[in-house]
Amino acid sequence: MRFPSGSGSFVSSEGLVLTNHHVAMDILQKLSTAERDLVKNGYVARVRTQEIKAPDLELLSLQRIDDVTAQVNAAIKPDMKSTETLAARRAAIADIEKTAEAQTGLKAEVVTLYQGGQYHLYLYKKFTDVRLVFAPEFDAAFYGGDPDNFTFPRYCLDMTIFRVYEGGKPLQVKQYLRWSTAGAQAGDPVFTSGHPGQTQRLNTVAHLEFLRDQSLPLNIELYGRLRDALERFGQQGDEQKRQASDLFFTFENSLKSWKGQLAGLKDPALMEKKTSAEKKLRESIAADVGLETRFGDAWEQVAEARGSLPPYNLERVMVEGGLAIFSEYFTHARTLLRWADESQKPNGERLPEYTDARKPQIERALASEAAVYPGFEQARLAASFSIMRDKLGVGHPLAKQILAGKTPEARAAELVKGTTLGDASIRKALFAGGVEAVKASTDPFIELARAIEPRARELRTKYDNEVLAVERDAYAKIAQAVFAVEGDKAYPDGTFTLRLSYGQVKGYQENGNDVAPFTEIRGLYVRGDQHGLQPPYKYPDSWVKARTSLKLTTPYNFVTTNDIVGGNSGSPVINVKGELVGLIFDGNIQSLPAYFVYDGSVNRAVAVDVRGMLEALSKVYKAETLVSELTAQVAAPTAGR
Repeated sequence: MRFPSGSGSFVSSEGLVLTNHHVAMDILQKLSTAERDLVKNGYVARVRTQEIKAPDLELLSLQRIDDVTAQVNAAIKPDMKSTETLAARRAAIADIEKTAEAQTGLKAEVVTLYQGGQYHLYLYKKFTDVRLVFAPEFDAAFYGGDPDNFTFPRYCLDMTIFRVYEGGKPLQVKQYLRWSTAGAQAGDPVFTSGHPGQTQRLNTVAHLEFLRDQSLPLNIELYGRLRDALERFGQQGDEQKRQASDLFFTFENSLKSWKGQLAGLKDPALMEKKTSAEKKLRESIAADVGLETRFGDAWEQVAEARGSLPPYNLERVMVEGGLAIFSEYFTHARTLLRWADESQKPNGERLPEYTDARKPQIERALASEAAVYPGFEQARLAASFSIMRDKLGVGHPLAKQILAGKTPEARAAELVKGTTLGDASIRKALFAGGVEAVKASTDPFIELARAIEPRARELRTKYDNEVLAVERDAYAKIAQAVFAVEGDKAYPDGTFTLRLSYGQVKGYQENGNDVAPFTEIRGLYVRGDQHGLQPPYKYPDSWVKARTSLKLTTPYNFVTTNDIVGGNSGSPVINVKGELVGLIFDGNIQSLPAYFVYDGSVNRAVAVDVRGMLEALSKVYKAETLVSELTAQVAAPTAGR
């Protein structure tokens, strides 16, 4: 199963789906109120009538993959420029997706592999009636907080369980993962299936240097300032902290990941490895006149494209990327404005995110009844306005246009006070009304989106034509060069699509010390006591009460050599019998450079052990009905397997 920000799997015949708490955190936040904080306090549905429907959540189950490379490439003519090939590919992809959805009734998504070397059509079954069954308290799920994030040993119950319904009844599932009660042992081979996010392993050295010198430092600076603003807002009170918690967690997690990636790219050994591999490939190409003629200029094309980006990249990130006006209200306003505009164009000529195949998810997001909190939005806006003013300069035309002569705080207050886009019924009416309704709207966020749209579009077009289009052609050449020299041994970068990874339960060495592959529940209490139960090492009251009843030597978290990155959160860990033995929730700090290169000696995936999950469900949360369902059809051992 694919969640909007991670992975999951069916774990019962009655439609139970297992994922991480942090993957589900956005959903838990939307289901929470000031009186009922499901993120902080968790939730257990004792009976099915207590299962809570998640707003605007769509889960996807992959049904089929078709190779459509020939169809996409058929749109490319030999004399086309890069800007023309980009438009032609987009038109072909939009047509393939629209046709596939009409023929199958499934959600269609054409995925670019090898950054342009191949194109595959993924067809998904959608599930939109998804209900919350179980979530632990945040302090149990993210025990150790940011200090322990991307480390091991860990002591986290980072799990959440939903149930999929169809036709108002629990989905009857024939293929699901049986829950192992024996768990895994050190040395066991294990597999993960999940949706790794965008990796950069096939990038050229010039592209990696841009990430190292430009992109990652900028992200760390901008999001770091936004993270600090969220922390200040959360310090105003419990309700403010609740409203900011999901986004604050997301930013902290992303920042730590980016810092780890940046450290990897600053490691001379990693860059030497990438440089050496690229040099070897290019030498092989140069030795063959035919290959050199076809592919030899690709690396320079990427370098030139990336080299053209810095002069306007900051403005692009701030304006087209939305960081200058960081608010849900503005996101809705821009979506309404652009859908009204793009939907008037032929499907193949639209921006990819506004094609007919994307209409259902746009409509669902706009119709979401999830609360939008004015005070929180105002704080976010004021912070982003301050960052924009500081980075672009107070005299920058867009800064002047957006701030309208006011301070960031005053302008944010003015916009929030005047908007009605927090009301889902108004958003739905504007969407249904199309061009005329949006054109007639005087909502301040729609007016602001309309005012900056010409420059935002200009920046988007410049990037698409001068960077994306050039790189798509160049990387297609590089992919073909790799195929010609190395065959099919190179696998495509992560694209948040389904992948299978194999590995082994195995410890590692860190600073000369052996790190054992398993932790036990007792370590949670030891660590908490060592820190005087001070956050983030304060375990919840439910765990205080259950301490004497728990089997403290129960395996709790463990590590494997599986090759995973962000997006694999919520991936099941599966043994050779096809049983569930764990749930991926993190990687160690050494795994962060795996966005660029995988090192099996130290890269580790971190998982919750099924035995720890069952012990907690039974003894801490008294969820015996749920445990019975999960273990009712545990696969019996088979002789000789």
